[in-house]
Amino acid sequence: MKVSLVQLTSGDDPQENLSRTLALLDCAISSGAQFVLTPEVTNCVSSSRAHQDAVLKHPEDDITLAAIRAKARQAAVSVLIGSLAVKTDDPDGRFANRSFMIGPDGNIKSTYDKMHMFDVQVSDHESYHESKGYRPGGRAVITDVGGVKTGLTICYDLRFPYLFRALAQSGAQIITVPSAFSQVTGAAHWEPLLRARAIETGAFILAPAQTGDHGGRQTFGHSMIIDPWGRILADGGTQTGVTSVEINLEDVSKVRARIPAWSQNTSFEGPE
Repeated sequence: MKVSLVQLTSGDDPQENLSRTLALLDCAISSGAQFVLTPEVTNCVSSSRAHQDAVLKHPEDDITLAAIRAKARQAAVSVLIGSLAVKTDDPDGRFANRSFMIGPDGNIKSTYDKMHMFDVQVSDHESYHESKGYRPGGRAVITDVGGVKTGLTICYDLRFPYLFRALAQSGAQIITVPSAFSQVTGAAHWEPLLRARAIETGAFILAPAQTGDHGGRQTFGHSMIIDPWGRILADGGTQTGVTSVEINLEDVSKVRARIPAWSQNTSFEGPE
């Protein structure tokens, strides 16, 4: 399967972001990709709740979702929209950070709402409180991409290995990690965490990322494709663009047969 990761620098204007996203999708499709993935919050990166209220839509009205569905149908390719910030009907008005798996017929096969909210104090000058604007999901999701079971995660989920283990034990051969990692945490943790999740699960990790300056917020970039042995097959660097690799799904069963730790559960007591 040829997979392509789209690396973006999304701003706070969904229409402008969509134009750039579609251009890079065309590049990926032209390269022969069968499965194309975009990063977290493909449609809008903004720290202003008021601005988000003004520009974000419910999924049925979202221009990015509609356009990418049409593109997938036209090209007959599978596309993971890493996530869209979308409105919900929650009484408190919080948004959802939601992945959309689009089939080659343009239909929505599956959705996944980010479960782990990025509520952290990265440094004295940098903090995030994602749960103030977004409500967390509560359901793990495996979907099908060309007959391959694919587990869905988003960004901060990467730090919670039990989710990845559950996806692997439920049959996932590929796990997606669309992200908008900060510069500080990305430089320290992005690569080792991605490699660890691949090694622990014996799965391919596909991690399309946001990169660069988003009007005051900096993201790390380095979209990565990691094989089940933990090897980096591709690194997208820090520029926007497309990173493509042909992956061999037989590697999953080969690695899992060698080191079946992903499936071996041990009961124990404590600690107290």
